[in-house]
Parts: sequence; structure tokens; C-alpha cells
Amino acid sequence: MAESTPLAEVSLPSDADLDGAAELARLVADRTRLAILALLAQRELSVGEIAQKLQRPMASVSQHLAKLRIGRLVSSRRAGTTIYCALANEHVGALVTNILEQSEHTLYDRPPHHEGPHQAG
Repeated sequence: MAESTPLAEVSLPSDADLDGAAELARLVADRTRLAILALLAQRELSVGEIAQKLQRPMASVSQHLAKLRIGRLVSSRRAGTTIYCALANEHVGALVTNILEQSEHTLYDRPPHHEGPHQAG
């Protein structure tokens, strides 16, 4: 068990930090956007590939990607007429992994991410 920290040494993030984090949580709370981020955590994909994998119209996927870009969770690049998307940084991948794995803890007695060769104690 962790030692207790005196209350005087416990600090609260700033209002701006909390507001920013809450906005990011709202962005990720959408099932389609979370699915997009989970796909992009595996590798860079074109908008068309994302739409195909999700079986959603490209226009819908583009709107979700625009919100993720505004929230700085996704970056994009153009190659000719194709737009490719990727996670903005390694923290987004960690966020997606942690959300999905925490969800497994609420759904299963033994979460799947604790099974197999990558078992996490």
C-alpha cells in the first residue's frame, strides 16, 4: 500500500489543464472517434481505409477526423489526392490503450490484455 502524502503536498491541476483534459475526454468519448484512434494506434491510414474498416461513409469519417485534428489528437498529410492520418503523438496511443484496457476491467473477470505473452501481472 502506498504511503499517505500530507494534504499540503497534494496539488490540483490548473483550471486550464482540467478544462483541456475534459475536452479531450469528450472527444474520445465518441465511439466512432475512439474506433478511429484505435485503428490509427496500429499504423497510419488513409481516410478511405478508415472509412472502409469502420464501414462508415467517408464524409462521416472526415467529420470525425476534423474534430480529432482540431483537438490535436490526429495529424494528417496529403500524398497526391489521398489524405493519410496518424496519431499526433505517443500520448494519444497510450490514452487509447489505457481506455480500452480499463474498459476490459469492467467487462471481464480476467481482462483479455492480461492473457498471453504480454501478460501485465
